[in-house]
Amino acid sequence: MPQPNDSASVPTDSHSPPGSNPGNGTHKPSFLSNLGADLPASLVVFLVALPLSLGIAAASGAPVMAGLIAAAVGGIVAGSLGGSPLQVSGPAAGLTVVVAGLVDEFGWAVTCAITVGAGVVQLLMGVSRIGRAALAVSPVVVKAMLAGIGITIILQQAHVLLGGQAAGSALENLAGLPAAITNVELHSALLGLAVVAILMAWKFLPAAVRKVPGPLAAVVAVTALSVAVAPHVERISFSGSIFDAIALPSLPDGNWRAASMAVITVALIASIESLLSAVAVDKMHGGSRTNLNRELVGQGSANVVSGMLGGLPVTGVIVRSATNVEAGAKSRASAILHGVWVLVFSALFAGLIQLIPLSVLAGLLLVIGAKLVKVADIRTSLRTGELLVYSVTLVCVVVLNLLEGVMIGLALAALCVLWRVLRAQIHAHAPAGSGLPWRVTIAGSCSFFALPRLNRILHSVPEGQDAVVELNADYLDHAFREALVAWQKQHRNTGASVVLEEHGTTAFTDAEDNTPQRQDLREFPLPPRTSWLPSSGNTTADDDGGQPPLRSILLGIDKYHRRHADKVRPLVQDLTESQNPDTLFVACVDSRVNPNLITSSGPGDLLTLRNIGNVVCSDGRDASIDSALSFAVKALSVDSIVICGHSNCGAMKAVIADAEGSAPALGAGFDSWLEHARPSYSALLAGHPVARAAEAEGYSRLDQLSMVNIALQLRKLEDHPVTGPALVSGQVQATGLFYDICTARVVLVTAEGIEQLDPGMAVRA
Repeated sequence: MPQPNDSASVPTDSHSPPGSNPGNGTHKPSFLSNLGADLPASLVVFLVALPLSLGIAAASGAPVMAGLIAAAVGGIVAGSLGGSPLQVSGPAAGLTVVVAGLVDEFGWAVTCAITVGAGVVQLLMGVSRIGRAALAVSPVVVKAMLAGIGITIILQQAHVLLGGQAAGSALENLAGLPAAITNVELHSALLGLAVVAILMAWKFLPAAVRKVPGPLAAVVAVTALSVAVAPHVERISFSGSIFDAIALPSLPDGNWRAASMAVITVALIASIESLLSAVAVDKMHGGSRTNLNRELVGQGSANVVSGMLGGLPVTGVIVRSATNVEAGAKSRASAILHGVWVLVFSALFAGLIQLIPLSVLAGLLLVIGAKLVKVADIRTSLRTGELLVYSVTLVCVVVLNLLEGVMIGLALAALCVLWRVLRAQIHAHAPAGSGLPWRVTIAGSCSFFALPRLNRILHSVPEGQDAVVELNADYLDHAFREALVAWQKQHRNTGASVVLEEHGTTAFTDAEDNTPQRQDLREFPLPPRTSWLPSSGNTTADDDGGQPPLRSILLGIDKYHRRHADKVRPLVQDLTESQNPDTLFVACVDSRVNPNLITSSGPGDLLTLRNIGNVVCSDGRDASIDSALSFAVKALSVDSIVICGHSNCGAMKAVIADAEGSAPALGAGFDSWLEHARPSYSALLAGHPVARAAEAEGYSRLDQLSMVNIALQLRKLEDHPVTGPALVSGQVQATGLFYDICTARVVLVTAEGIEQLDPGMAVRA
């Protein structure tokens, strides 16, 4: 009762069988522990990787065997040293356009040297432990980059499929398509389209047939057909085996700046694609997670070896990796073995490769390029408001080149983030009726970037019209505060009042003399009216220096309608016809105690009973209390009853004063009501356990009495004819709480003592 004078670690890779002891000399080597699953999976991945590697090499303008060298090195080296146990590495479509440009500008031998340099950069990135930093790239840019690569591959390989030669750029290929269609080589086009048709229909075939990888089946079937019906179609050509294709790299003859930029480009794209692929693979299985720094070391090592041997750049490839997981691989042995099979096949059966028509690989690459352009990514970018970034990146990758397109996309994505983060939402709302003030709502980051819009909106409020400024800022700098204060003074000079209401995480006064900063998000319900009424010191006061009580309530209702009613409406729609609270909360009438606030409760959660001193009558002398208990237990079937007292309680002060003969004259009714709490004072004098526990923690004699009173009211619930049987049967449980106003903390009160519910208050100073 109020009184006038109240005062992340990354798991290591392990391939031992479950339950095995690494120190036991009888266990199988880790490489062989899962060989029963890894061996068949490696064969499946090999069959998928073989035609893809050949097609990517052909599209890159590199020697065909360079694709097989990269596949073998990616499997063996990256599989052994990388940080992702199930990722499979090899030549990837994502670097096709880049490599083709490098071959055209520098020649193949220098391109191999650039691959070695990119591998060294990746090694340094891995050793420097910045693997996770390489993932700080907007996903929409990566998706648009892949889509741009896909479109570039389609435009390029369409010419090959039609029996012609691809041009150097996507625009040239697009412009030359009509002529290529006019001069189509029929056999070549039909063979390529047959591959496309087989791959598109493959997913509709029976499961038994689909056990054979679609790309392998399409290439083998159409190649066999071409030998019979089109023996003169242009085919893959090379001399010797994979060992004859090994070629040492050579340094560029001048133009070191362009070569250095090429090294950085290949390193960044290969790293990003490998790490994103590794993260995607982690989501496909429940085994060890990827060590991203180690994965960069593995990828860098593979690129150094591949470049030194005359192979294409190596990356982690999601198509092969997903196939590896789906085939049942359990460890890195599958990726390593797949590289071994590529090496063995290339050495022993190189002649078979020369039977494959170029248009067959072109058909395969057309399907691969089409899969890089995903409608789902476009829908996602549209839904998330990133369609502009996606579109600009895609167009720039196709029209300019990969590096410039990605850099432009990243820059645009960063600008969009800055726009969203720094842009404040500022609006002026005309009054809905006469006598009501104008409303200016400000939300978001309030910095000098928003000053032009702030001044325009503020000066749209007519002179002489009262205004309420609702500030919901998560960041506020001095310039913004200064502009708002200047307008506030100017508008008051026109005879109008300006009320400032703050609801954000950053206080308006913080920006006056302090460095601006983002505050921690504070979830706080409704602050007291004294913190935002016009008579408050941090707002513009009216001439009379205060507000009449009724006017204060009406202002509070107005604020509720403006800021909270729409948010509360969904919470109370289901409560329109009935209520179903789980707790009867018996509290003191003191205005400082807010049951919903201290229990984080909302509408419909608490059935509240408030009286002076939070007392319970078990002798039937108060019908209001008895009826509330009966309604709660019998009609609403509440699960719990809470008795909540508080510090510096006026009722407990009156009990002590009455016992000491100095009680104020508050009337016979008040004196009669105190009879319900007087036994608590006797228990305090008798050394009740709760009083001793409270004294030990430093609580005052007044607060000790409040806690003892709570314990005695809990005992009365046990004797009450309604709540007593419900407590015994377990239908209801009773809890005692003490709200310490000065610390804003809640203490649990039991029959034997007290317990601090906030761990930070467990030891009182």
